[in-house]
Amino acid sequence: MILRGIFRNNLPAGIALILLTGFLAMALGTEIYAFWCESTGRIPAYAVGNVAERFLPPSTEHWFGTDYMGRDVLLRAVAGSATAVKVGVIATLIAVLLGTILGLAAGFFGGWIDDLTVWLYSTVAAMPALLFILAFALLVGRNFMNSEVAGVVKTVSSLLRSEPGMLAVYLAIGLTCWVTLCRVVRAETMKLKNQPYVLAARVAGQCSPVILFRHILPNVMHLVIIYFTLTFASAIMSEVIVSYLGMGVQSAPSWGVMIADGQDRMWLGVWWEVAAATTFMFLLVLALNVLGDYLRDTIDPRNRA
Repeated sequence: MILRGIFRNNLPAGIALILLTGFLAMALGTEIYAFWCESTGRIPAYAVGNVAERFLPPSTEHWFGTDYMGRDVLLRAVAGSATAVKVGVIATLIAVLLGTILGLAAGFFGGWIDDLTVWLYSTVAAMPALLFILAFALLVGRNFMNSEVAGVVKTVSSLLRSEPGMLAVYLAIGLTCWVTLCRVVRAETMKLKNQPYVLAARVAGQCSPVILFRHILPNVMHLVIIYFTLTFASAIMSEVIVSYLGMGVQSAPSWGVMIADGQDRMWLGVWWEVAAATTFMFLLVLALNVLGDYLRDTIDPRNRA
């Protein structure tokens, strides 16, 4: 019913939802398949290469050709969706939790909590986000840590089935992308806390946490949902850039690594590896942005007639 309504009201948003569902299915399938290969001692199909078939152009056998190791480029692009989606989900969840909690607390309580939050997001906003992500990835990925911290990073990485460098990317993106949401939620909370239903809850003796999470949070959730889709796309592009620069994923398939590997051979006419990675990234980011615009127009109360 919901899907039918989306297609009836906004065809591009419906197509974007189908694309996003397809990428999520590819990511989940890749994770399950990789876990199965790891448990059975098999080499994943996207990692199997044949030097005799390196640099083959697109054909019916290899739709996007093969790379410098003779690996199927289409399989690696599909497997790269797992890295992109994992980064998008984990990093965006970190950013959304930080931005929502701090924004609610600052807008509702005010005083020193508000002053501290404003100072914090002003400081974070002043830092170049990409340089912070690269520095954080270099710190963790190159193991410039003491043994205790390195042990914690290794444990968390194994639980998330990621490399330490990728764990740093998750954290760095999440710690730099919460500022905008925090500002918006803080401003909205300042308005909502003076609404009659909130004042009535205060008179009824409800405690502050109950008022925040029962009366105010549901009224800012439309902002959180919209921000989630837009930050998801931004996190994916950040991961591609970091991996392209060699600071992110090392062994797992990644669109950034594919672009870095293929760029040096484009002048030889080997264009398909870069084309596959950029096409997949373009489709996923476009779907997220179109869906984010649709959600903004649909669930934002200010856009309702």
